[in-house]
Amino acid sequence: MNMFIFKGLVPGDVGAVRLDPIRALWLWGMAVPGIIAGIPALSPATIALAFVLTLLSLCLGHSVGLHRGIIHRSYESGPWLRGTLAWLFVLSGLGGPLSWARLHAVRDYWQNRPDCPRFFAYDHGLWTDFGWNLHCRFEARDDRALSRLPAGILDDPWLRFLEATWPLHVLALAAAIGATLGPGAVAVAVCARTAGGIAGHWFVGYAAHAWGERPFTVPGARESGTNLKLLGVLSFGEGFHNNHHAFPRSARMGMRRGQFDLGWAALGAFRRLGLVRALRTPESPPESQ
Repeated sequence: MNMFIFKGLVPGDVGAVRLDPIRALWLWGMAVPGIIAGIPALSPATIALAFVLTLLSLCLGHSVGLHRGIIHRSYESGPWLRGTLAWLFVLSGLGGPLSWARLHAVRDYWQNRPDCPRFFAYDHGLWTDFGWNLHCRFEARDDRALSRLPAGILDDPWLRFLEATWPLHVLALAAAIGATLGPGAVAVAVCARTAGGIAGHWFVGYAAHAWGERPFTVPGARESGTNLKLLGVLSFGEGFHNNHHAFPRSARMGMRRGQFDLGWAALGAFRRLGLVRALRTPESPPESQ
């Protein structure tokens, strides 16, 4: 229904921003039990489990697997590792891998243009962005941006399967944890972790465009990101976003002294084990960037 469309955020021929009750329900359906039942269930064991799952799903699954590996193809790996990392991304509860890849391509396309629509720019406040990005969905009407994705991603059978079934994997994880460790562990390690991951990913995205330093200038771009040292460390390298905008196909996001990038460290470990190869960096040939 048109009453749920936010007008003026993107041109009509580009797409529409629409209120998404299911997305909002997923977030708050995780946050409320995560707070109410999770706080009393906090213990060294439940905190440790949530921490490990965060590293697996957000660091390896999202940052290393989906963002650097599948969307930007900043390194090469075998199909089984790529598929495993995509599955770990799904366990983050952020959504389906193909939806994220499409939105990422559209956002990158417009942020690299001077006529970037309001929805993809960061000239609005924190809480406005909270409402738009965590309670709405963008419906594209222009497929030009999808050419930014590596060939074959949108037709990959495994990624299509994960896209269609992603909530079931999170719920299966919750069932397994509940059966072995009890409902308190579910509240902490699934509900609170999922809600925290969604909110944390959004906050890093906003902060790493609105605040911080911009050592690199991206010619013609409306948005070129910022670098935030502490947030970059806590977000596994994603908070060094100006670096990423300047060198989008670099597997290394933390590029200067003090910019510790756990995602890059994980890729280094994978390389030593022979699991990945051809890691691109800012020093790679221009055609690789």
